[in-house]
Amino acid sequence: MPGGDAREAAKTVTGSFEDFPFLAELPARGPGADMIGRTTGMLVELYARVEPSGWRLGDRPGRDTRRAHSWLGEDLDALEEFTQGYEGALKVQAVGPWTLAAALELRGGEAALSDAGACRDLAGSLAEGLRLHLAEVRKRVPGARVVLQLDEPSLTSVLLGQIRTASGYRTHRAVDRQVVESTLREVMGAHEGPTVVHSCAPGVPFALLRRAGAAGVSFDFSLLTERDEEPIGEAVEAGTKLFAGVVPATDAAAGAVAGGLSDPGGSVMGVRTLWRRLGLNPGTLAESVVVTPACGLAGASPAYARKALAHCARAARSLADNPE
Repeated sequence: MPGGDAREAAKTVTGSFEDFPFLAELPARGPGADMIGRTTGMLVELYARVEPSGWRLGDRPGRDTRRAHSWLGEDLDALEEFTQGYEGALKVQAVGPWTLAAALELRGGEAALSDAGACRDLAGSLAEGLRLHLAEVRKRVPGARVVLQLDEPSLTSVLLGQIRTASGYRTHRAVDRQVVESTLREVMGAHEGPTVVHSCAPGVPFALLRRAGAAGVSFDFSLLTERDEEPIGEAVEAGTKLFAGVVPATDAAAGAVAGGLSDPGGSVMGVRTLWRRLGLNPGTLAESVVVTPACGLAGASPAYARKALAHCARAARSLADNPE
C-alpha cells in the first residue's frame, strides 16, 4: 500500500475487504518496510543490512534489522486495532525463498542464489521465521484463518537462469526445478493453513507451484498467454484458487485501460472468457477466483489504492452474481 501511516492503511484494507483483510506493507517508509527488508527482519539467526547495492547478509543484527522489526510491529498493532472481534480469512505476506535468494547478497556481494548451501540456510531460516510470525498474527487476531502469501516475482527468472550476477555481465545458472519445488514445499510447510504464491511476472509456473503445495496462485491476468491455459485448467480442477490480478495497480495503468475503474463487470470479462475456453463450469467461478489488483499498490496514490480495493470487491460480486 502507498503512504506511511500504518493505522490509515489498516483502516483502508479492513474496510475495503471485509471478508478478506490483509496485513499491509508500506515500503514508502524506507529500508526495512520494503518487501525484502521486512522479510529479512523475520529471518531466524540470519541478519541483513542495507548496502549501496541492496540488502546484504551480515553477522549480527543492526540498525536495519531493528527498523524492520519496528515497522512490522507498528503494522501488527494497527491490524490488531482494526480487526477486534474479526473471524474469517486474513492474509499475511512475505517474500518467498527464491526471490529472497536472488535479492540478498552474500558478504562478497554476489547473490545468495549463487551458493546452494546459502539457499538452503536461507529457506530454513525463513521457514522458522514464518512460524514465529504467523503465531504472532494468530495471537493478535485469534479469530483469523490465516492465509500466507509468498511473493515470488523473481521465480520464473530463477528457473530460466535470467538473474544477473553482481558484475552484470553474466547470469546465474538456472536452478533445477525439483530443487525449486522442494524448497518451496519446505517453506510452505511452516504454515498449517493455505499458502498462496504471488508473481506478477510473465510465465508463472502454475504446475510446479501446485505440486509444491500452493493452495492458490496470484498473478497478473494481463500477462497470461495461450500456453498458460492448460496448466491453469488443471490447477482449477485440482482445487487450486486463482488470485486473478485484473485491476490495474497504479493510477497511470488504470488510465491506459478503457473504462478505467468505471466498470466492475468489464474488469472480470476476461476471467469469464477464460472459463468458457477451458470448458469449466461457470458456477465454480465464485469459489475458485479471488479478484485482486495486478500487483502491489505501493506505486499508486492513496486515493487510487482505496478505489482499486473497492473496485476489486465490486468486480468479485459481479463475477459471483453473473458468472456467465
